[in-house]
Amino acid sequence: MECQNFSISEHDRLILNSYINVAEGAGEFFGDFCEVVIHSLENMDHSVMHIVNGHLSGRQVGAAISEVTLSFLNRMIEEANLKHLYYFAKNKRGETFKSSISAIIGEKGNIIGLFCINMYLSSPISTLAHFIAPLENTKQENISETFVENTEELMLHALEEAKKAVYCNLSISSSNKNKEIISLLHQKGIFNLKDSVITIAEHLGISKNTVYMHIRNMNK
Repeated sequence: MECQNFSISEHDRLILNSYINVAEGAGEFFGDFCEVVIHSLENMDHSVMHIVNGHLSGRQVGAAISEVTLSFLNRMIEEANLKHLYYFAKNKRGETFKSSISAIIGEKGNIIGLFCINMYLSSPISTLAHFIAPLENTKQENISETFVENTEELMLHALEEAKKAVYCNLSISSSNKNKEIISLLHQKGIFNLKDSVITIAEHLGISKNTVYMHIRNMNK
């Protein structure tokens, strides 16, 4: 099957542009030896619409789609259930890299672009620093993350953490403890969750109107 240029709508372009922040984030997360590319299928001769760490392949915005990427795109078009895949390859310099290609789906359910990650496996040992937890004396924050089954469990876990922090702070008077707990939960965005006000009110033994009052005062 021969792959031609695709018709891209204005809404499709918005969808493609929404992946730019994802590409930048992925490039920063994986480090300098990870190339992230967004292809638009509107023009195969200039398909690269955004690229992070393009020095790895020497490509820039406006570069053409590669033969290998084009062949995998054709596979995705022919196989309806195939929307992402990965492979190992070598460039002209003999450097091995692992690539991931994911389809970007447009407003009509068709493929309008490709999101590609190329991780160069010849990365120096120094790049491993991206994946090592920081030492205690560094400026980076040590974060403890707990994964939960549902949003109610998330609310209750956050509530317990907030209660521990507030109850251990002897400078907070008994009359202000619930207010401070609600403030901590508000800072974490807990009250953006559905039924969070009702759930927190019940477990604090106060009315939901009291919770709403404290939230309103914080938003002023």
